[in-house]
Amino acid sequence: MSEARPIVPYTHPVDATVQVVGSKSYTNRALIIAALARGESLLTGALFSDDTLYMAESLRQLGVAVEADERAYTLSVRGLAGRVEAASARAFVGNSGTTARFLPPVMALGPGVYEIDGVPRMRERPIEPLIDSLSALGVRVEALAKPGCFPLRIHGGTLTGGAVAVSGSASSQYASGLMMAAPAMPRGLVLELEGELVSRPYLEMTAQAMRDFGARVTRKGERTFVIEHGSYEARTYAVEPDASAASYFFAAAAITGGRVRVEGLGTRSLQGDRNLVRILAQMGCSLREGEDFTELSGPAAGQLVGVDVDMAELSDVAQTLAVVAPFARTPTRVTGIGFIRKKETDRVGAVVRELNKLGIAAVEEADGFVVPPGTPQPGAVDTYDDHRMAMSFALLGLVRAGIVINDPGCVSKTFPTYFDVLETLRR
Repeated sequence: MSEARPIVPYTHPVDATVQVVGSKSYTNRALIIAALARGESLLTGALFSDDTLYMAESLRQLGVAVEADERAYTLSVRGLAGRVEAASARAFVGNSGTTARFLPPVMALGPGVYEIDGVPRMRERPIEPLIDSLSALGVRVEALAKPGCFPLRIHGGTLTGGAVAVSGSASSQYASGLMMAAPAMPRGLVLELEGELVSRPYLEMTAQAMRDFGARVTRKGERTFVIEHGSYEARTYAVEPDASAASYFFAAAAITGGRVRVEGLGTRSLQGDRNLVRILAQMGCSLREGEDFTELSGPAAGQLVGVDVDMAELSDVAQTLAVVAPFARTPTRVTGIGFIRKKETDRVGAVVRELNKLGIAAVEEADGFVVPPGTPQPGAVDTYDDHRMAMSFALLGLVRAGIVINDPGCVSKTFPTYFDVLETLRR
């Protein structure tokens, strides 16, 4: 656990063009796809964080050559041409949900026996829908501790593809993992999504990344993806900025009455979390955007208004909105995010608990929370080993003195330089 970090308020509204780290979602998707491609791929603008490093190391355990140049933000990946040849491997994924959900289908392509595990919290996070889908495709998957949970032992050699259903009600990552492995399956894959779908934009991101490497992916209606057997082809792939990471800086503009511009992230992006700027615009901010940029300006103090929004498709920025909400004149209600209780922490409960601690009378609901107007009081914020708790609650300290972030080092999961970038906005 890292030493607590006091946040010093800004003395003026932000006015900055911010360099945001590469997208975690696209970096880890590109790593998986490049690992299965024919030839050597170069990923530029890649994110270097705990989550992507766990993915890279896990792929190395499966025999993929991954070389990293952190100074240049590049990853070089020599693909396996769809053939995982390692006879055995043990992968440790930390608390990286994308690595945990994307890797098992790739392991199942191999001829051997593979084990995958993570931190204690990962052993509590749901994986049963993916186990069920792999089992339906003929893969033997053993849960080594308790049913439906990590650690897992995966017996390869039987994954040929076909048709399968997977639940979309807890996470889109189960479907994404199956989709990305599908071109290497001799029969391809027809994937049907079951239940209420959450985080749908991520499935379009998966399909886009697959097509960028030459896969043939067709969507039939809302719930079916058809992926043909074939070969991914290596390429140079530019990772766009991370919309979730950008959300904190847009929120900083909203609550300080300033301006933030992010280059490389615009209307062409499929990242659902970019839509937070549209919610902030509903609250009174001014939005300018083009294909390759997004710029948000906050209103003068006291002119934000609350909103009532369903954030099922951009749940990773619900915590960001939660810390903007106290500065609005009317309450903000967020719904549709009950499933984030099973993320790095119970994100609904944690948000409400920490806001209450700071004097904001937030109320927890079954699938979200309500945050009324209020003035945050000094206090120490617990972060629950959740990078998004640390990054979002630090924003309160930009406008109110006395906010301290406990264990700020947890931001290394997705944005190791976050606090350094926040400091650059003071200039």
